[in-house]
Amino acid sequence: MNPSSASATRAHTVSDFDFELPPELVAQHPAAERSGSRLLDNTGRSPVDRIFKELPGLLKAGDLLVFNDTKVVKARLYGEKASGGKVELLIERVLDGHEVVAHMKVSKKPLPGARLHMIGGFSAELLGRWPEDTGPLFRFRLSAEPYRLMEQHGHVPLPPYIEHGDSAEDERRYQTVFARAPGAVAAPTASLHFDQALLDEIEACGVQRASVTLHVGAGTFQPVKVETIADHVMHSERYEVPEATQQAIRECRARGGRVVAIGTTTVRTLESWAKFGRASGETRIFITPGFEFQLVDLLVTNFHLPKSTLMMLVSAFAGYETIMALYARAVREGYRFFSYGDAMLLARGSSHA
Repeated sequence: MNPSSASATRAHTVSDFDFELPPELVAQHPAAERSGSRLLDNTGRSPVDRIFKELPGLLKAGDLLVFNDTKVVKARLYGEKASGGKVELLIERVLDGHEVVAHMKVSKKPLPGARLHMIGGFSAELLGRWPEDTGPLFRFRLSAEPYRLMEQHGHVPLPPYIEHGDSAEDERRYQTVFARAPGAVAAPTASLHFDQALLDEIEACGVQRASVTLHVGAGTFQPVKVETIADHVMHSERYEVPEATQQAIRECRARGGRVVAIGTTTVRTLESWAKFGRASGETRIFITPGFEFQLVDLLVTNFHLPKSTLMMLVSAFAGYETIMALYARAVREGYRFFSYGDAMLLARGSSHA
């Protein structure tokens, strides 16, 4: 029986997606070169340990690689309240009229109308909660254009498991080489392995490229706090599938090529479009074992946090037993985990564990 089907015959709990990860395997810095990271290839009869720059040899002429072209903004801002208390904002999205939606870290939350004095000489007026008046995030009005303020005074929003402050290295490497559309507070990390030389080599092999946009939110790092998966409420993220990409996928299908999603954010974007018929908007798609994939044939992805929604997504894609066996192998073989870590190449509904 296909592992994807087998795992769908019972209701999974969050604990099913837990695994032991030695802390030293959490990558704190990127590999010396983007394409020099490791790649655990699970597209053949058995898993193979490779280097990421071997990827072109695993693709076929006529395949279509789909990337997420979102651009990480320097969304972490620091300041203080009128009382002098320290405050940290993580801008989740930019609205109209200099307004932003943000996470706020502060000892005692200020009341609406309070004006925060931010490092860099600008201010942030608290307008209320978001969405509506009861949501978990906060709406602020900044004293100048938000993207300009973030670029001048912000910090790279490194994930919570990276233990050092942001540096010039992070500003360069926590960003894809093809980033285009500003709006993400977390990188589409599977794409971090691609440099221009590798992209050129892939193109020379007759493999096509296309892009979608999904602005990755901080919710991607939030733990699942319920035990029953069905009780989890997914965070919302903005996405777009351009007409050119829609056409590229149709042409790929017509010529018998494979759609290769680079990263789980690309999977969520493409499968949201396929499932709901909307090429742009907000998605809360929650992909768990039993999900019927319509577009993605192969997936390049990094190794994800235990008990996370992304562990559930890759388990849905390749099969629960397959993924748990691959993760056990990765730990055993010393693969590097999470945003700056190594990658996997997965086939949909792989029949081996």
